[in-house]
Amino acid sequence: MKKWNQRIRPWLIKYLALPSDVILELPRITMIGQIHAYIENHQGIVTYSDTELKLKTNKGFVQITGSAFIIKMMLPEEILLEGTISEVKFIPQN
Repeated sequence: MKKWNQRIRPWLIKYLALPSDVILELPRITMIGQIHAYIENHQGIVTYSDTELKLKTNKGFVQITGSAFIIKMMLPEEILLEGTISEVKFIPQN
């Protein structure tokens, strides 16, 4: 089954023009300068403080560090973070 998924996903992306982040279950991060981060396709909050946000994803974790963080919006698979963002890091699953 896993081989089938590896073959069909590139085909779906190429021929049906489906977004690769959705098909591959990858997070999509949209940033406005260093003050807003909009993250889609996450699987929940692991850590949250005024200096760090760590989200679980299908392939690992997304860690955002900075200062004065406020979660402005949170939906099941989307989150809007405001503050001063200094670093965005992807941490692969072991």
